[in-house]
Amino acid sequence: MASLERDAELMLRVRDGCTASFAILLARHRGPVIHFLYRMVQRQSVAEELAQEVFLRVYRSRATYEPTAKFTTWLFRIATHMALNWIRDGKYEKNQESLDPEVGEGLSRQIPDREATVEQKMIREARFAEIRQAIAGLPEKQRAAVLMHKYQEMEYSQIARALDCSESAVKSLLFRAYETLRGRLAHLA
Repeated sequence: MASLERDAELMLRVRDGCTASFAILLARHRGPVIHFLYRMVQRQSVAEELAQEVFLRVYRSRATYEPTAKFTTWLFRIATHMALNWIRDGKYEKNQESLDPEVGEGLSRQIPDREATVEQKMIREARFAEIRQAIAGLPEKQRAAVLMHKYQEMEYSQIARALDCSESAVKSLLFRAYETLRGRLAHLA
């Protein structure tokens, strides 16, 4: 909790002209924002570009920043809007496969497994790819809600503010998304 309070304090210092505080916020949140955006848009280069734009908007909004919500809620609301706008602009290509071997590399590092055999690693990667594909196939708002809930560990109230809807709408989005994912991924259980 203390770091969340510090985020707002840092942003208030940024508002007052302290660029060092912005550098701290950038270092602290750049990775999670890129990771979230990658899961939304499924392209590493686009996720990195969008993350730059997110932080540029944060910096440009510094003069009007008011800590009415958690800093991360505000940050992920901006990131969500950037990703949804990119998708809606028609730049998102369904079923796009990347030839870049680095895409997804950071995702495989989430679960360290030094004892796994090559076969176990291949099976695990295939399962992760199938899960990522199932999440990517969800409707935009459901996908955003799942990513914020499961991967960013945001509370319903934070997700509701980020998606500009009610908490009950978030619960409904998550229920429908998890039901869809259970159906699509039942064979993995």
